[in-house]
Amino acid sequence: MPDYVTFSDLATAAYCPRQLYYRRREDARGLPDSVERVRDLAAEYPTLVEASDTALESIVAPDPAEYRARLGAALARWPGLAAPAETDVLLTGKDCRGRVAKVLADPLAPTLVSPGDPPEQGVWEPQKVRAVAAAKALAWREQAPVERAYVEYPRHGVVRAVSITTRAKAAYRRVLRTVRTMDGPPSRLGDDARCRNCDYRSECGVRTRTLSSLL
Repeated sequence: MPDYVTFSDLATAAYCPRQLYYRRREDARGLPDSVERVRDLAAEYPTLVEASDTALESIVAPDPAEYRARLGAALARWPGLAAPAETDVLLTGKDCRGRVAKVLADPLAPTLVSPGDPPEQGVWEPQKVRAVAAAKALAWREQAPVERAYVEYPRHGVVRAVSITTRAKAAYRRVLRTVRTMDGPPSRLGDDARCRNCDYRSECGVRTRTLSSLL
């Protein structure tokens, strides 16, 4: 059986290879209930875009009116998000495998659902790597080209398209190579923003600067 790399391992390594090293040493963790609830929102878009302010206030991030406008614009642009061809799909490609929230039929594309906040533009780098892996796995399954993937941020009513460009595929290949060749703890990242909130900070031994040291 091929030695597949999971989508989640790729995304973790794109964020910090050393974090992946520590995570692999633990027992598998299930998704927190809060994450599952956010992912469930992605299946309720037709209801959410018509929901009242009261119904939305406790479950979405922006003002309800802004949320409905954002989500309505996304659904108008990509109607398949509300009626995907498949949901909760395990995709297995040549090198990687993992679950995607949806598969759209026209154009053929996978979607990932993020419980977090979107960046100002585009998607976060780990999500881009994961999106490329999902697109390549879907293309392998269908034996057809897949030129884009989507990342949904259900709490914000935001959907971002990820083009499967040469540059994006090169980043994916770099991370895939990092994961496959990992045989010990990689070098410490030393990135304050990423390290400060890492669950493995004490094991890693990385030192993060305090606010006073930066002033």
